[in-house]
This record gives sequence, structure tokens and C-alpha cells, in this order.
Amino acid sequence: MIRISQLKLPVDHGPEDLKRQAAKELKVPEERIESLAVSKKSIDARKKPVVYVYTVDVELQGEQKLLKKLRSRNAAPVKPVKYHFPQMGEERLEHRPVIVGTGPAGLFCGLMLARAGYRPLLLERGETARERKRTVDRFWKTGELVPDSNVQFGEGGAGTFSDGKLNTLVKDPKGRNRLVLETFVQAGAPEEILYWNKPHLGTDVLTCVVERIREEILSLGGEVRFGTKVTDIDVQDGAVRGVRVRRRMGAETKAGAEVKAKAETETETEEYLPCEALVLAIGHSARDTFAMLAQKQIPMEQKAFAVGVRIEHPQELVNESQYGRDYPPHLPAASYKLTRKVSGDRGVYSFCMCPGGYVVNASSEEGFLAVNGMSYQARDGRNANSAMIVTVRPEDFGGGDVLAGVEFQRRLERAAYRAAGGKIPVQLLADFQKKQRSRSLGEVEPSMKGAWEFGDVRGIFPEVLSAALEEGILGCEHILPGFSRGDALLSGVESRTSSPVRILRDERLESAVRGLYPCGEGAGYAGGITSAAMDGVKTAEAVAARYRTGKED
Repeated sequence: MIRISQLKLPVDHGPEDLKRQAAKELKVPEERIESLAVSKKSIDARKKPVVYVYTVDVELQGEQKLLKKLRSRNAAPVKPVKYHFPQMGEERLEHRPVIVGTGPAGLFCGLMLARAGYRPLLLERGETARERKRTVDRFWKTGELVPDSNVQFGEGGAGTFSDGKLNTLVKDPKGRNRLVLETFVQAGAPEEILYWNKPHLGTDVLTCVVERIREEILSLGGEVRFGTKVTDIDVQDGAVRGVRVRRRMGAETKAGAEVKAKAETETETEEYLPCEALVLAIGHSARDTFAMLAQKQIPMEQKAFAVGVRIEHPQELVNESQYGRDYPPHLPAASYKLTRKVSGDRGVYSFCMCPGGYVVNASSEEGFLAVNGMSYQARDGRNANSAMIVTVRPEDFGGGDVLAGVEFQRRLERAAYRAAGGKIPVQLLADFQKKQRSRSLGEVEPSMKGAWEFGDVRGIFPEVLSAALEEGILGCEHILPGFSRGDALLSGVESRTSSPVRILRDERLESAVRGLYPCGEGAGYAGGITSAAMDGVKTAEAVAARYRTGKED
């Protein structure tokens, strides 16, 4: 097979043009190409008009002979990486592995172990994706927060209510990235995510995809319990022996069950689950679990992260800036990636940019407010939004407590909640600069999920961070004209960009506590849907390489 890169074609090209261009690059007749598959597709908007850029894999007659005289710098032989799961280890598992959390890391860890015959037990404090969506929609409409099932918690994890980006910078010599994307496609995602340079799955698609992954886990003998929160880990002689959980009875606690009782009729029950292999895929917002781990003296450390605001502009402004004024209407909503170095040796940069998306109330605790960005698959909303965030370091938190970063996040979220009486606080950029409360909108109208009100967004942060955000946003004007327009909307607080702690693990992905496997974004080892899923696969490999299945208690 030969891989050809840098094939550039107009955005209105026909289906045969790509094959024709590949043949031209190889200097062979088209009929010699027996198969052609797109490996990568991207948009090059650096020059106008905009073009598509392809990387393709081709098979053709007389391939070996051609390779001997091939002179193209854009073509080379390639052998696709095929993923292999490790052989089962020797140590016997008396009980099935337990996985805490059903975000991307937990789901993919559970899926891989289920495929290998381990029949894992997955525990999730929130609801199924379908029930969770109803709960979140109700929260956005009424402000009624369910602390254990919201934008942060529930099947699919925090990424379910995001832009659903699937690109990652994680190096992948073993094919885990491709495995994850192929699994998504098998679960109903569009096939284009296999080759688009920056693929994404909107919230509407992700909800269905995670349900189908769960269904496969169940079909292979695994179990998923919803409404089930881990409250303690039983550690004896330096090794995991089990977990204690609190389970909501009357809520939806098992996949496929219907909710037949209202919240006021629910009861809770305590349960002990023995296990020797425990995977913690808890997500970046499991603050009560972090506190429990700290109390148990599970080794953790502070970790730098970033905080900031959401900024909204008309999507048309971004499209024209990236594609040109007379861009073809069938191009996807344009995105951007911005970064600036500002005073105080800090970095300000865009994060989780949502073309045609919404700013959403992403709170998970009463009396605290956090925001995030979300898009549907079509990305057809009127506004573009992204987080503009500034790096914060452990020295900004104060004190040596491992959970100081969590408390720093909470301080900002408490201030955000108070800034607009529990609604999303909004401030025009011009008023953010003037340090005054906004009183009316300009041309940009909010695209938000959840009630909003004008508030002092700047006052949420310590002034050193507010000044850095202002300098960074204004400095992006020469990169994206119109970015610093005075009626751009700022909202806050974007505080859940990544985990504020890292749960330490060794080269076998194991904590100092034997049998405990920290995993995914919450443990500090991933930064998005795909990287978290890949870390889940990697953790499943570590469990399988050590243990073989045994009897189930």
C-alpha cells in the first residue's frame, strides 16, 4: 500500500478528481489504482480560495515495481498499524474488575475488558445518557440542579455536553486512536470521523453512541450500575480489597430500566463490593472522591490547569475571517485556535472552541457556577464560542494542600454564582475592560443553555488573572480581525478545563496501592474525549496483562 499526502483539490471537486490526482502524483494511469481510501482530510484556508487537502492510501497493480522507481516526496509505502490486545496475565482475579465512572475512559476500559472476557462491573453516580439529557435540559430551563447527574456526571462523562472533539496530540504507535474512532463508528458515529483532521461528535450524536457502547458491554457479560456512588475504598496491607458504595434505589440503577419513582420517593442503600482490581475513571469534577482519596492517603499531587471565560462572536465573523468573504456555503462552520504570551510570563489561549455552538451552565454543586461550550453535530448555531483561559500554577492556589486547586476552582465558581444570582453572568468585552457592569447588548446576542444575566465577570477573578485575560483577548485581534470587538460576550467561569490533581501511578499504570488503577482525565492523564478513551484502553491492557479471570463472587 502507498500513502500519498498533500493532494490539494477545490472544495467543489467531484468524486473522481481525487483518484485522478493520486494517479498524477504517482505518474501512473488511473486504471492501475485498484483501491483508494482517504486517510486524512483537512481544510487549507491559508490562501484563498480555500482547498481540501487529502492524504490517501492506494493499492495498485505492479506496486512493488513502482516502489523501486518512485520519486515523489509526497508518496511512500505504508503498513497500517493493527491494534492488538495483550494476552491474559497469570495472577488470578477472584472477583471481576470494578470501574468507577462511565466517561470515555471508564467506558473504553470496560469495553476492552468485556471483549476479553472479564465481565467488568461499571459504577456510575449519574444516570444513563438518555435520562441524563432530560435531567440536564430541565436544569437549563428551571435551574433545578441534580448534584449527581448533570453536565459533569452521568453516562458519557463531561464530554457528552461539549463540542465532542475527537482530535488528539497523543502519540499512538499501537493503534489505540484508530481503535477508539472505529469503535465510535461501529456505535453509530459518522464514518467521516476516521479521516477528518479535526473530527467531532455533537452532543446529539454522542448520547446515542455511548448508549450503544454500554449495550455491547452488557452483551458480553459486563454490568453497569447507575445511581451508584463510591464512598470508600477498602485498602488492606497496601492492596485494594473492595469498595463501599451508596446506591439510589428508585432511580435508574440498571441499564434499560425505566424510572418509575420520583426523586422524593427514592431511598439509598449501602453496599460493599469486593474486588482486587479497581479502575478510577472518575472525571475532573469528582471533588468528593478526591477528598476521600486524600483522606485515605492515596498518593496525589497538585497539577497546573487553566481558568477563564467563554467568549462569543457571530459565527459569520469567524467564517469570513478564515474562509474569505465569498466562501462556498457548504463549508463547515469555521474554527480557530489562538494563543498569546502575556505579562507575568503567563499564557492565554483558546480552548474547546465550539463553532456554531452554545455556552452552557455546567454546574455540579449547589451555590457554585461553571460554564462550558457545547455544539450539536450540525454546528449550525448563530454564534461561535470558545474558552479564553489563562494558566494557573500551584503557587497561585496558596498552601501545600493537595486539594488547593479544587478550592481555588470553588472560590471562582462561588463568585460566578453570586455575580448574577445563580444565572450565567454575562459582560460585554468593552465593559470588562472598563470594569463596569453591562446594561445592554450590542449586535451579539447570547447563545446559551441556561438562564443568563448581566454581571461582573471581571470581578470573578483575582485582578492579575483578569488583566491577563484582557491582554490576551485584545492581543488576538491581529490574528482574527473582529475578535476584540466591544460587543463580544464574556461569561464565566470556565473552571473545569482539566483536573486540578494527578493521582499518581507507575509504569504499570498502578497506584502505590496494589490493584488501584487511576485512569483518564480526572486522574490527570488525558485531556479530551479521545485521549481519555485511549487511556481507558491502555488501563484495560494493564489490568489484563497482569490478571486472568477467575470466579466471580
